[in-house]
Amino acid sequence: MTATTDDAEILSGVLDQWKAAVDAHQPDRVAALFTEDAVFQGLHPYSVGRQGVADYYDSQPLGMKAAYRILETRRHADDLVLGYLAVEFSFRDRPPLDVKLSVLVVRTGDDWSIGHYQVSRLD
Repeated sequence: MTATTDDAEILSGVLDQWKAAVDAHQPDRVAALFTEDAVFQGLHPYSVGRQGVADYYDSQPLGMKAAYRILETRRHADDLVLGYLAVEFSFRDRPPLDVKLSVLVVRTGDDWSIGHYQVSRLD
């Protein structure tokens, strides 16, 4: 299947909330956007579940902000959208960090949640 406007809208719906929670340094709010069994890989060892997501974002510096751009989307099933993104994390006291992010969002009832999150740093 190929990318559609609907897929980008689905991803943006989840990722706009993610960005707002990251920017506000609200780790529990970030974690609530993930499935209970989400596989999460930031730039530290991976975790499974919302608590690992909350712990990861709680450890990030105050003032960190995220800006993302969707590069690709794929709909592999009716309830599953893959997104590949460019993300810039900016900080108050150091240069920004540019990464690539792959996310898998899963429909749970009427909502969409992040079931898989993997950051890659390409220097």
